Amino acid sequence: MIGKEVIETKPISGAEVKEILEDFSNDNELNYEQNLTLNHLARFKRYSIEDSKEIVEKLQDEFGLRDKVAVHIVDLAPKDLADLRLIFAKEPKKIEKEEMEKILEFLEQYDIEE
Repeated sequence: MIGKEVIETKPISGAEVKEILEDFSNDNELNYEQNLTLNHLARFKRYSIEDSKEIVEKLQDEFGLRDKVAVHIVDLAPKDLADLRLIFAKEPKKIEKEEMEKILEFLEQYDIEE
């Protein structure tokens, strides 16, 4: 990547990445890494893009989570406390069990697309 520099980084959900790659592939040929990423994203169930953005926003506002953690939660769609604990394992901010249960209840409001 000679001559290129990163201007901004922002975590985005897998649903958004999938849409970006699909749109890009309509006009361009995907390279090897892009093809692998698109194939990987197509294999797993995901929230819709609208739901993903809404969930990330609410996780940040209501639960005070960082962008990166909120996006991990959306991408992994945890179903129980054990899964959610793994996401928070390396977080400096300690999350209480009650708050994790509230997050799981919140996620149950949204449907995962097949």
